[in-house]
Amino acid sequence: MKTRRRIVQFGFLVLTLAAVFVVKGNAERWCPFGGVEALYNYAVEGNLICSLGVSNFYILAGVLICTLLLRRVFCGYMCPIGTISEWLGRLATRLGLKAVRPPAGVDGGLAVLKYAVLAVVLFITWRASELEFRAFDPCYALISRHGEDITFWAYVVAGAVVLGSLLVTMPFCRWLCPLAAVLNGFSRFGYARVRRNEETCTQCGQCSRVCPMAIPVARVREVTHARCMSCLNCVDACPALEKGAISWGPPGSPRRAWPQAVLLTVMLACIGGAVAAVYAFPIPSYEKTRGTVPAKTASVDLMVTELTCRGRATLFTERFLWRDDILALPGYLKVQAWPGPGVARVRVIYDPEQANEESIKQAIVEPYFDAVSDTWDASPFTVVGFDPLGLDDAPATSEPAR
Repeated sequence: MKTRRRIVQFGFLVLTLAAVFVVKGNAERWCPFGGVEALYNYAVEGNLICSLGVSNFYILAGVLICTLLLRRVFCGYMCPIGTISEWLGRLATRLGLKAVRPPAGVDGGLAVLKYAVLAVVLFITWRASELEFRAFDPCYALISRHGEDITFWAYVVAGAVVLGSLLVTMPFCRWLCPLAAVLNGFSRFGYARVRRNEETCTQCGQCSRVCPMAIPVARVREVTHARCMSCLNCVDACPALEKGAISWGPPGSPRRAWPQAVLLTVMLACIGGAVAAVYAFPIPSYEKTRGTVPAKTASVDLMVTELTCRGRATLFTERFLWRDDILALPGYLKVQAWPGPGVARVRVIYDPEQANEESIKQAIVEPYFDAVSDTWDASPFTVVGFDPLGLDDAPATSEPAR
């Protein structure tokens, strides 16, 4: 079981690193905690914090379903910080360093800290409408491309997590991770669990000693603790495993054991389904409406350049589509957008009696005249396939202009 889990951990870590450093993708758009951070702004304003996308919601949903079925398997199998922290602890053991095991009371007290971290992170993020936690995020420091948005403090926290992982088993995951605080509320009701058969158990205590979450497995019949990652280290370590002393599976008799393949299949199905849903059901990450919906509406789908984030989408909508100069568009307007690098999709819903597709495209690409400052602001946006000056139709010539 250990080998399979390590392969899965390695696979997810390699996938994450390749996405960030090889494909140059935005890993934050696939982080389940991003869905937690973005929830308030999306519910209230209809748009997302920059760097996040609706993919965060789908991945969060997949992870929560996983958690309800299998407990905190995300932490034990998929999370890069969890993998790195656990492997550092294993390295420390091989180097002869003995892990510190805080008393149960101290461990329980420290575990409350992650709820405080979650509250602070969400309060600051929702108030600022920005990913303020990024400045202290050890995950972002360890697996990002280290651009201008990363701070000295993120490296300090990451260094503390690395050092702490050499001394204590997975300290960040146990005591400080805000996503763990979210998952605990669902993991507490997780369906699958580790079960111990008191009739065949030898009371050796080995299952408790190998638990990375410091759960007293040897003292309970069923592990229903919210922090259980279903790593199955306790099952692997049991000397009376063949006698059915410990097993993993649905509630009830320990004889109803499930193989680890069930865990891996369900976990990959949940995450794979979430990824597929991102592309099968693309909901907009930005939405703004002006005016009252008329009896009849029309819509146009456009591909627009330079619409990279929420800030640019706001500029696109409020400066150009909702302009107040000679190219102003009258009547009802609704903008739905999918901001991102390269070319972004935009849907404009309008009143066909007061506007048309041509005037909408014109408003997007033409300079805006600011009557207050008596200046023209050039539009940074272009609409793919729209050439307002007709230059694309001009005959090509090799002779220089005279």
